[in-house]
Amino acid sequence: MTLVKDAPRTSTSLIVRSDANARITASQDPFYELMRRLFQNESSAIRGQRFVMLILEREASGNPIRTEEWGQLLDEFEISISSFYAMRNKLLGAGMITNKKGVYRVSGQFGKDLVDMAKWWWVAVLKRDLNSL
Repeated sequence: MTLVKDAPRTSTSLIVRSDANARITASQDPFYELMRRLFQNESSAIRGQRFVMLILEREASGNPIRTEEWGQLLDEFEISISSFYAMRNKLLGAGMITNKKGVYRVSGQFGKDLVDMAKWWWVAVLKRDLNSL
């Protein structure tokens, strides 16, 4: 039996909306809108945003969140262990956070993947010069 905390990271889905009015940058809270595209319900999106912000705050203070702190995180977010690890694995799978050497950190992989997809679309599909992106 696989324990939830040992569940493998997987890729994750991100909802892309075609309506120009639904652009993340047009929102009053772009971070929340990004999380709503990642998580199915509002409460999970809010928790995901809070978790990423907590990781950022703790990184900045020089006291990063250690993986052993999962029990305290369950209390702070008032969620079950399976809900915590589902949220964590979704953020890991999206490339928004990493878990290296027992420490959670915010990752740039998510942004790099989006840039890579945008370049591919621009050049391979639209047949445009990359410099015009």
